Amino acid sequence: MKRMADFSMHTDHYHASYEIYYLISGERFYFIRDSSYHVRKGDLVFINKRELHKTSGTGSAGHERLVIYFHEEWLDTHFAEHRELLEAPFLQQPPVVRLPVRDQLHAEQLVERLMGEMTGTAAGRDLAIRQTVADLLLLASRHASAGDGMSAEPLDTPLHLKMSEIARFINEHYDQPIHLTSLAEQFFLSPYYLSRTFRKVIGLTMNEYLNLVRIRAAEQLLKDTDLPVTEIAAKVGYDNFSHFGKTFKKITKASPRMYRKVQ
Repeated sequence: MKRMADFSMHTDHYHASYEIYYLISGERFYFIRDSSYHVRKGDLVFINKRELHKTSGTGSAGHERLVIYFHEEWLDTHFAEHRELLEAPFLQQPPVVRLPVRDQLHAEQLVERLMGEMTGTAAGRDLAIRQTVADLLLLASRHASAGDGMSAEPLDTPLHLKMSEIARFINEHYDQPIHLTSLAEQFFLSPYYLSRTFRKVIGLTMNEYLNLVRIRAAEQLLKDTDLPVTEIAAKVGYDNFSHFGKTFKKITKASPRMYRKVQ
């Protein structure tokens, strides 16, 4: 995807697939779980399955990026013997990899090859795509295990640190009542300032972020337990079952009961 003007991702999401994000040109802000990162040309971002994330613009014009999605079944089917090695980049912290100079050219060559195979029709196209993605994962995994180069650390301005602290609090206490007024008081901020700044830094309103965290937890409970849906709603912080049902369907495009049925 190539964009000629500044752009902010309109959807805020997590998904069941792994995601590799490679920035070909430009720069972006990338919010992952509870921290923000400044992603630059040549950076690789590894998003683990079900990790909440969102990109936004830095104010600079345009960027180009490649995004790769795959499910864990893909690893099991084609690379079961090496799954732990190839999965490693998604488990490392921080999730933004800034390769040393000698590896940047290699990564660029892999990305160029991948894009060429994606748009081509040569024999063995699927095999070439599969192998190139594996090579990219292997490059990042070796980089992580060797401690070579550097990773992009979370943005550490007082503003970003404060908003990350609040996002972390929401992640840890989503099952409890959380309201803008009480949260602002707890962190010694005005409700207006917290609301405006959280959206500016994170790219989501506080309620949007809270709902995403809660619904993600509800999805996990629907898959892993036999608890009644009403009990699950209460466990993830909703005191109004109707509101839970509407929010769940808005985010997942399915009712809680239908979601459980198809899992």
